[in-house]
Amino acid sequence: MSVLESRKITKIYPGTVALKEVSVSFESGKIHALVGKNGSGKSTLLKIFSGDVAPTMGEILIDGVPVNFNDPRDAFTKGIATVYQELSLVQGMSVAENILMGRLPMKGKLIDWKKTYAMAEELLKEMQVDISTREMVYNLSMWKCQMIEIVKAMSFNPKVLQLDEPTSALAQNEIQVLFKMLRELKKKKDVIIIYVTHRLQELWQIADTCTVLRDGKLIGTKSIEDAAPKDIIYMMFGDTEIHSRPADLKVRDEIVLEVKGLTRKNCFENVSFKLKKGEVLGIAGMLGAGRTELLKSIFGADPFDSGEIIYNGKHIDSPNPVKMKKAGFALTPEDRKLDGLIQIMSIKNNLCVASLEKIAPGLFINSSIENEFAQRQVDELNIMVSSLAYPVSSLSGGNQQKVVIGKWLNTNPQIMLFDEPSRGIDVNAKQQIFQIIWEQSRKGLSSIVVSSELEELLEVCHRILIMRLGKITGEIIPENFKIEELYLLSMGGKES
Repeated sequence: MSVLESRKITKIYPGTVALKEVSVSFESGKIHALVGKNGSGKSTLLKIFSGDVAPTMGEILIDGVPVNFNDPRDAFTKGIATVYQELSLVQGMSVAENILMGRLPMKGKLIDWKKTYAMAEELLKEMQVDISTREMVYNLSMWKCQMIEIVKAMSFNPKVLQLDEPTSALAQNEIQVLFKMLRELKKKKDVIIIYVTHRLQELWQIADTCTVLRDGKLIGTKSIEDAAPKDIIYMMFGDTEIHSRPADLKVRDEIVLEVKGLTRKNCFENVSFKLKKGEVLGIAGMLGAGRTELLKSIFGADPFDSGEIIYNGKHIDSPNPVKMKKAGFALTPEDRKLDGLIQIMSIKNNLCVASLEKIAPGLFINSSIENEFAQRQVDELNIMVSSLAYPVSSLSGGNQQKVVIGKWLNTNPQIMLFDEPSRGIDVNAKQQIFQIIWEQSRKGLSSIVVSSELEELLEVCHRILIMRLGKITGEIIPENFKIEELYLLSMGGKES
């Protein structure tokens, strides 16, 4: 039996303690879930084990022997393999080439392709993975790429396999295939499996133990056999204080948006709800519930198969982003850097890019209007900038998120769709984002907010829809619910 252990691991960044004296051990023959809300320290611990981050204090031991890692390659050579959420396969190469990259068998000065395919096929067969070794990676689905990453990692016979959110982009049937592979791996290999996930409902399907971090501290480890969902949730959140939205945020009676029976195959099914003027409506659910896909379909960025969208009493045919923006919709995407901003462009350009028809009434951009539009959002949203001419990439995460919101506010929207508006920003910046949402509500703007931080939905929203496995399964009023109850509902009910 192999054991990976941390002793009083501490990691201090300027202004924050990411981990504080975390002592934990993981043994082979089990799948160990590592959970905690965003900012709990689980990603930092994973990176310390993988050699990507050096601890400020403390030590790591493998089978009782202290080890030090200079970098990820050093950790890998000492037996720790990590499969990250962002996969590292080379799209233009075959399955066999990816599995054996850097160690392809040679015949003289040439690659021995026959042996390459045979070796890769043997590795796949050993892991019970049925994928052609000659298939190009760019032709493969996400779950098959995940399997290849794991086969590649296991081909080095590591002592530790770390999996970072391995199911975040997978459908339910694909998740079950992955779980079957992990169970076989647990039985046949003397390997320590550490499984990081936000999908709490998966724990009772795949994990043997669950280790919980909160605010950089180890709360404890429980056997899944002995743990109910409410136990894990309480360990994650403790007695969480939920701040309430301002009392003067009143919802009007006027219905501005009605979604009827919206369906998109393998994403969401028969989704119906109404949104009132000035309302902040939350959508709660675990990762993979279909929330992001729903927002994108409402905005017209992705198609839907059936159903209808009714805006101010009028049916919208074949929605697309141009049509929806013109109608008064705006979408702040989940990944602001990739989908919300143009990183090489200036802050001013980013603030005005969605309202070009207003700042360029003729053939050319009117600089004075452009400056007015940009400066208005900087002032109203309190965006901290030294110069509007600086690239938007120079801003902090919180200020970048404000630029994304400001860009859309310049279009004078009536409905804002917020997908993870507080992701990757600090506590103060989050509160500023919430204040912006509330201020727009006072002005009569309606919002739909998706957030993985369910406690934030309780704080921000007038009403919350529960979404699970692509379906709306319930609705709550935040004042009447605690965070533990909301998590349980999102996971599939109040049963313990």
